[in-house]
Amino acid sequence: MNKMAETTNLNIRIDKELKEQAEAFFNELGLNMTTAFNIFVRQSLRQGGIPFDITLNTDGFYNPTNMKMLRQSIQDANEGKLTAHDLLGD
Repeated sequence: MNKMAETTNLNIRIDKELKEQAEAFFNELGLNMTTAFNIFVRQSLRQGGIPFDITLNTDGFYNPTNMKMLRQSIQDANEGKLTAHDLLGD
């Protein structure tokens, strides 16, 4: 006999526009908000944390590879290892 899990209600507050965008997005995936939230919670528990990176940097320019190159360029400039060139057309 297949016994259904006992469920409970959860009320959360969310910005109205954000909710509408999320509902439209999840609907395109064939999900409703309840299913999407359950997926999020299950993945959080399986992974032992939030199942995606939470960062302040939304600009991909500041990724670790670029930051390493930027630091190296700054170090090269400070050590006088750069060569100045005239721009064409100036």
